[in-house]
Amino acid sequence: MTDKKSKATGRRSDGGDRPPRRRPAAPEAGKKTAPTPRAEKTFEGERIAKVMARAGACSRRDAESWIAEGRVAVNGEVLASPAVNVREGDRIEVDGKPLAEREPTRLFLFHKPVGLVTSAKDPEGRDTVFGFLERRYPDLPRLVSVGRLDINTEGLLLLTNDGGLARTLELPATGWARRYRVRAHGEIDQAQLDRLKDGVTVDDVDYAPIDARLDRIQGANAWISMTLREGKNREIKRVLEHLGLDVNRLIRLSFGPFQLGEIGEGEIEEVRLKTLREQLGKGLAELAGVDFSSPSREPSEPEHILAEEARQRAQKRTRKHVSVLRAQHEDKGEKKPRARIERSATSDRKGRAVAVEKIVAARRRSPAEEPATTRNARHFRAERDARDDAAPRARRETGSFEETGRRPRGRFGEQREERDRGEFRGARPAGDEG
Repeated sequence: MTDKKSKATGRRSDGGDRPPRRRPAAPEAGKKTAPTPRAEKTFEGERIAKVMARAGACSRRDAESWIAEGRVAVNGEVLASPAVNVREGDRIEVDGKPLAEREPTRLFLFHKPVGLVTSAKDPEGRDTVFGFLERRYPDLPRLVSVGRLDINTEGLLLLTNDGGLARTLELPATGWARRYRVRAHGEIDQAQLDRLKDGVTVDDVDYAPIDARLDRIQGANAWISMTLREGKNREIKRVLEHLGLDVNRLIRLSFGPFQLGEIGEGEIEEVRLKTLREQLGKGLAELAGVDFSSPSREPSEPEHILAEEARQRAQKRTRKHVSVLRAQHEDKGEKKPRARIERSATSDRKGRAVAVEKIVAARRRSPAEEPATTRNARHFRAERDARDDAAPRARRETGSFEETGRRPRGRFGEQREERDRGEFRGARPAGDEG
């Protein structure tokens, strides 16, 4: 109580007086105090290397090398360090030429063959995914891979021109499942695979739960379907080696909602913008910082080129499209009667009803049976019927040579003339009958 009272009365606890508080001096009349400057934001805009990579000029590492070489300038000033942020509206030049505009985010599905390294450059000189794509599809933009596949792994590999999207989809927190088909040498049963659902630790590395299903046994090999959401380096091979299996073939079938489907080996397909936006959703799109509003740099293809590409894709499909079958039928030029299906029912030996379908050729109508639908058709039908009726009557009214004065034509007409004159060869003389 004493302490509180002393503080309230302005005295110290030891009995002394407190020093008086000093108030700030009032500003002199007619003078205005200068406002305190605010600290500018340290990371305003985006790093120059990121902007160059997003525009498709090069990778971030190459951008830093170009800056060190003095090849990049911002607003006319040559950069000496990549630690520079640029804002919208800044003029960026590379080798004296303006940097291309940013492209919208694009995603591609690539069927990676065996023998390609998922890397831009390989120190051992092996063929890479991006070298393969550059030779086979030179019009593609600069792409980065979503994750990696080993050199001996085949199947679906996602490629995008947006590094932010690639890094976001690689995160296990995204929750996208990767589904694989594995062929492994050794003996295994479903009970051993079920233990992987609780996770496993191999060589002090913890692996998340894995869903594994034994599909079939083929000789000394086992085919296994595996689904995982983490995707650590060589995860499937190390986990199966822990179970005593030797993986000799590995195929990725899907990555999240995107499926390998019928994409041929070494072929690439682009995901439609609408499909990509729907599959990412608002949360992933904001997290990755994707851009769907920038104009596309590539001009739209003419309609006849798009139609030709669609026709070629349909012809390459394993199951031919109905348009391909119809075109092949027309090329043959066979005008066969249309077939119709007759449905009926019968019974088997035990008296059970069995549905029966029989394909029969529909009989074509003759021109006379075709209904006359127009006025001209009815007129021509009447004229044709009149000519058909007049022809037999004219043949009946035609008489012999003596009656008409016209010589009959043909071999039988000459024989009739000889018979009338009695000169027919082979005729019997009168009185020889009997």
